[in-house]
Amino acid sequence: MNDQTGVKARAEYLAIRLAAFVLQMFPIDLNLRTARWIGRILWRVDGRHRKRIDDHLRASFGAQLDDAELRRMSLACVEHWAMWFVEFLCAFRLLNEWSWSKYIKPVALEEPIKLLLGHKGAILLTGHYGNFELTAYTLAAVGFDVAAVMRPLDNRYVNDFVVRTRSARGLRLLDKKGVATEAEDILKQGGAIGLVADQDAGRKGVFVDFFGRKASTYKSIALLAMRCEVPILIGFARRCGKRFQYEASISRVIAPDEWRDRDDPVRWITQEYTTAIEAFVREAPEQYLWIHRRWKSRPRNETTTPAATPSGSVVTGQ
Repeated sequence: MNDQTGVKARAEYLAIRLAAFVLQMFPIDLNLRTARWIGRILWRVDGRHRKRIDDHLRASFGAQLDDAELRRMSLACVEHWAMWFVEFLCAFRLLNEWSWSKYIKPVALEEPIKLLLGHKGAILLTGHYGNFELTAYTLAAVGFDVAAVMRPLDNRYVNDFVVRTRSARGLRLLDKKGVATEAEDILKQGGAIGLVADQDAGRKGVFVDFFGRKASTYKSIALLAMRCEVPILIGFARRCGKRFQYEASISRVIAPDEWRDRDDPVRWITQEYTTAIEAFVREAPEQYLWIHRRWKSRPRNETTTPAATPSGSVVTGQ
């Protein structure tokens, strides 16, 4: 973490607080409409990041996307994340134990809720998709014992602002660095840990398939689940339409019984939850953070970066 506390950091913090103050003067859906307008401008002027989005979409979907569909999906992606930023600044004040159902629709959550009510511990996973903060925040707001792992922001003032707003409804935030012991204690006490599970883990990560290409993924999630013998719940909060409306769902539950007899349980668990993330991303690809350099690290035995074929298979250089 590059700890920023100087004049520039203060100026950035004040700008964000001013933006949040102004946005809170208007209805959230009006702010989201403005965000989409800003997103369309950014998509047109920021050619470097637009190209990265387009390249990742092409590599992931191949010939399934013609030029018109690629353009639509790429633009929709930037609009979505512009709306996410508005929600990041001001939408969480709207959510509490009484109001959450106005904005979030639960889908197929009966089994996961029973697991959480059992107070035997659980790991909640999602990807950089939809609004990846909402599920853990809402569960904490309605009384569940949930802690979320986050990488501290470089700007200390902005980081403190985020921690204060996210903690206001009971969500505990854990520093990603050195979190293992604290996370184990929470799980063994019957709490839940929320993580975003699709970051590049470098050369030391375990490489699993994600959209037909090898993607380096952290081993720590699988190791944590194995040590604590807790289920892994993979889910999402996906935007519905253009308003501040989401559906929240758990699409896959991985129980300890499923990995106990595997030859390589760490790799199996990691591939299993990565496949579950890919499945829900495919349902609304424009809500995924395609600008994220998910495939940055490559396996040591790979001579060239793989390219996805139209069928989703992979070809590499000879």
